[in-house]
Amino acid sequence: MLMVPVFFGVTLVAFGFIRVLPGDPVEVLAGERGVSPERHAELLAQLGFDKPLWQQYFNYIGDIFQGDLGTSLITNRPIVEEFFELFPATAELGLCAILFALIIGIPAGIIAAIKRGTWVDQGIMSISLTGYSMPIFWWGLLLIILFSNTLNLTPVSGRLSFLFDVPPVTGFMLIDTLLSDEKGSFLNALHHLILPSIVLGTIPLAVIARQTRSAMLEVLSEDYVRTARAKGLSTFRVVAIHALRNAMITVVTVIGLQISLLLAGAILTETIFGWPGIGKWIIFSVFSRDYFAVQGGLLLIATSIMIVNLIVDLLYGFINPRILHQKSKS
Repeated sequence: MLMVPVFFGVTLVAFGFIRVLPGDPVEVLAGERGVSPERHAELLAQLGFDKPLWQQYFNYIGDIFQGDLGTSLITNRPIVEEFFELFPATAELGLCAILFALIIGIPAGIIAAIKRGTWVDQGIMSISLTGYSMPIFWWGLLLIILFSNTLNLTPVSGRLSFLFDVPPVTGFMLIDTLLSDEKGSFLNALHHLILPSIVLGTIPLAVIARQTRSAMLEVLSEDYVRTARAKGLSTFRVVAIHALRNAMITVVTVIGLQISLLLAGAILTETIFGWPGIGKWIIFSVFSRDYFAVQGGLLLIATSIMIVNLIVDLLYGFINPRILHQKSKS
């Protein structure tokens, strides 16, 4: 139920954000040529921007409930169509980034907790702090200079080499290359994903590692863990079966929050690597004063984040059934 007021709050922010910026879409569309004051007023009226802001907002809400997020002022295409055409690229990058963060972050946090106070623990936490402190644009440029320019191991930008002609089926390049007959296209697409995924996944990796360590330290001090050790169970069994499952409640919460933040990080990452996704599209729409694209894009992104948070809440019950029992009693 909390998603309802949050949704309306997002519509208000999305509506007001683009309008506080200087300039208007007519001036941007006109460019250096400009338009006469009479033509400027006529175009504003055609777009509905001559009405009071409160009336524009209620018209915007009415269109949303009819499933219409407007048409782009630049491309003259429906916003929903443009969004879902570009969203698979951002989703694919985000999934690879969070997978990279999970594969390295959770084991690193577990090892740091088991080796608490040792040089291993201090080393992992120092690396995590360094990764968390790195600005995305700086980290991305460093990796491009090292792996693309110096070592020539990875491509600089894009999702696929121009040598391949892969027809879009799902929008997810890894899946589309597998479905196509282009030999070597899958490895090429995977090659293009390496650097952007590392850059986008570095901060989530650092956060997940630190939170996993913190949650594991708390759980490892519980009585039932000491009892399991006293029974002679192996360290692996104590950690993997008894401790990790209870620690995952905190970790899953952090993962859900990091997935949300990935969309914010994707704006910089996609700009640096020329990745044709939602982040790059939003940036272009802001500079172009494409009101409808910014409003619709922000609303759809926020809705995606709310759905992710809802899924995370539902996962709590699967990880720890006692949570579902407590909710049903209340």
